[in-house]
Amino acid sequence: MKQAIVVRTDLKMGKGKLAAQCAHASIAAFLRASEIVRERWLGEGMAKVVLKVSSEGELRKILSAAKRARLPAEMIIDRGLTQLEPGTPTAVGIGPAEDETVDKITGKLKLL
Repeated sequence: MKQAIVVRTDLKMGKGKLAAQCAHASIAAFLRASEIVRERWLGEGMAKVVLKVSSEGELRKILSAAKRARLPAEMIIDRGLTQLEPGTPTAVGIGPAEDETVDKITGKLKLL
């Protein structure tokens, strides 16, 4: 089992901001998973991968594909308190879910 975090690189977020958005995406997607899946993933060591896209459109396509596949998934929308405009989509968390299922959605994306 694993989780994928997909983050936009076109926003040129600072390292701290990027890390915070990835953390938000991880937790938000985790909370969408069933209790059984959450417990299994926690017991297996919480494997995750951080991937990149270069636009809001790509991020939205990934989210749509994950939802069509019925995976736990959540998009993070920034509140605009620091570096970004309010309402800016920054990242998507997908899973935890079976590796193969997550890879069907994110397998062609490059590592951050």
